[in-house]
Amino acid sequence: MKKQIAITLPVRDLERSKAFFAGLGFGFDERFSSQHGAGMIVSDDITVMLASEDIARTLCAKPLADPRSSRIALLCLFCDSRAEVDAVASKALALGATLPEPVEDHGFMYQHGFEDLDGHMWALTFIESMPEQQAAA
Repeated sequence: MKKQIAITLPVRDLERSKAFFAGLGFGFDERFSSQHGAGMIVSDDITVMLASEDIARTLCAKPLADPRSSRIALLCLFCDSRAEVDAVASKALALGATLPEPVEDHGFMYQHGFEDLDGHMWALTFIESMPEQQAAA
């Protein structure tokens, strides 16, 4: 079986979160969607399960952390160009996301990002080429 990844993100308002991510261009797999969650397709190999907080609390014994006040994970989404990074970040901000960090331009790597409606941090990243030091190693 091909390796894939599915990430579960607790959300306060499922319909609002679905509308936000649909506005960013993501689709949903209805086979993995219900009134309690939605399977968001990021790519052929990446699925994000948007789970209502009530359901997310049942998935493990530990309490849910509030992503608005604690950083649990950083979701890094690679883009095909600097323009795509900026376009997705701008669209996310227009849909109600917040900008937690300024743009970072390292020459070979360009990053921008947003916190979604529930405070989950998404880093949008474009890597043009490897730095010469790393490529030589």
